Amino acid sequence: MKRFISISLAAIASLTTISLGSCKVDKCKAIVCANGGTCEEDGSCTCPVGYEGERCETISRDRFIGAWIVDEDGTVSNVARYTVSIENGPNINQVQIRNFNNQSNAVVTGTIHNDTITISQQSFVVGTLTKTVVGFGVAEPEGFYGAHGKVRFYYSVSSSDGVTDNFGYRDLGMPSIWVK
Repeated sequence: MKRFISISLAAIASLTTISLGSCKVDKCKAIVCANGGTCEEDGSCTCPVGYEGERCETISRDRFIGAWIVDEDGTVSNVARYTVSIENGPNINQVQIRNFNNQSNAVVTGTIHNDTITISQQSFVVGTLTKTVVGFGVAEPEGFYGAHGKVRFYYSVSSSDGVTDNFGYRDLGMPSIWVK
C-alpha cells in the first residue's frame, strides 16, 4: 500500500510539473514581424534597418518622400524660400535631396533613422566652388503621415572660398524649416 501511495504521489507531482511548465505563453506564436523583423520574448518586434512600426510594417523614409517648401535664413545668406524634392535613395534607409540649399544641381544623400535624417559630410559643385554640407533634420509630429509634415534642419555649408553658412548647426544661426 505504501508503494502504491508513493507511486501515485510521484505521478501526480510529475503531471503537476508538466502542467505548470506548459502554461508559459509563447507571445510570438501569433505575431508576424514584417520585412524580416524579429519577434522578441515580450511579443514586440525588432525591426531591420529602414523599417519601423509595431510590426515593422512601415518604411521609415516614406515620411520624408515628396516636395518640401523650405524657409531659411543662414548666418551668411539672406532669407530664402524655395522647394526641395526628397526621393528614395540607393538603400532602404536613404533618401536623395534635390535642390539642397537652393542649388539646382545639388543632390545630397541623407540617412534615415526613424524621425531623423542625417547628412554625413559630402560635397557638391556650384560653378567654380565646391560646397561641403553636414547636418541633420528632425521630423516633428504631424497629424497627417506622408501628405503633410514639418522638419527642422540643422546644417552647415562650407564653401571652397572659405565662407561657411550655418542654419542652426551647432547653435549657429536659425534652423531651416521644411514643410510639405
